[in-house]
Amino acid sequence: MARPLRIDYPDAFYHVTCRGNERKNIFRDDRDREVFLEKLQGSLDIYSVRLHAYVLMDNHFHFICQTPKANLSSFMRRFNVSYTGFYNRRHRRAGHLYQGRFKAIVVEADNYLLELSRYVQLNPVRVGGLQGASIGERVKYLKKYPWSSLGGYLEAGKKKAWIVYEDVLGYVGGSRKRYGEFIEDGLSRGYATPWEELEGQVVLGGEGFWERLKGKWERRGINAREQPSLRSLERIELEEILRKGAKYFRVSTDELTGKRTGHRDRRAIVMECMYRHSGVSQAEIGRYMGGMDYTAVSHERRRIRRKISESRTIGRWAKELEGMIIS
Repeated sequence: MARPLRIDYPDAFYHVTCRGNERKNIFRDDRDREVFLEKLQGSLDIYSVRLHAYVLMDNHFHFICQTPKANLSSFMRRFNVSYTGFYNRRHRRAGHLYQGRFKAIVVEADNYLLELSRYVQLNPVRVGGLQGASIGERVKYLKKYPWSSLGGYLEAGKKKAWIVYEDVLGYVGGSRKRYGEFIEDGLSRGYATPWEELEGQVVLGGEGFWERLKGKWERRGINAREQPSLRSLERIELEEILRKGAKYFRVSTDELTGKRTGHRDRRAIVMECMYRHSGVSQAEIGRYMGGMDYTAVSHERRRIRRKISESRTIGRWAKELEGMIIS
């Protein structure tokens, strides 16, 4: 399957994540975390990247950053290589620390920056044993958690010079008190998970945002219809993908839909293509494919991606079908 597109332009906002290889930890102790942040600061300075929020978890990290010089890949390459080198030397290991390349989603700041910052800051209480804790207990834990940017958002005295707080706080009138209330409101009432609104897996924005982005690319002489990775952002109807999948596999559309089918791998490849190229959520795909729920679609997508990487035949099917869909 095609690799996700990297969209670069001056002053773009991104949500960046990177996970440990095989989901293993990328930090063994606080010294690792301290050096990680030291190397992050150095890379931010070298590449003039603005960091708006971050959180370090045991086996992954999240950044919200902005690139005035349109250089996200260079920044992340330098930073990840630098920390991996330190980590491997310190722990006497070799090989990849991270699970593939970093994942970057370009974000429309006005519609999503505030909500996305909350999503990042709440990571420490969204996993593990704290999920069932009281709101008060989770708020207390978040305020004491030392490996995120939240402290400087809640108290001016905890600001770090290398984090930009003003842009996010501007959406709550510049008030740290109101931002704290926004965080607590997310814990008490729930909060939006923005990933269901992704376009082509790499764009999070409101109506018209992709058109503006496409214009930036076309002004640089790149036509979306001539670039496979850019074409993945142009919506393709579910019906068309299903029809092409049935044609490729020489089966009826009915044989590819529904929870019970004799063509499980073929159906899963079609659903993966739907997720990549239709711009709709996994829940919508599940409903279209015969009433599957969100978790079933997610499970089937994970399973088939693993088989695509392990099986030459399955990998060929996926590549050829995707080529047919975007042609």
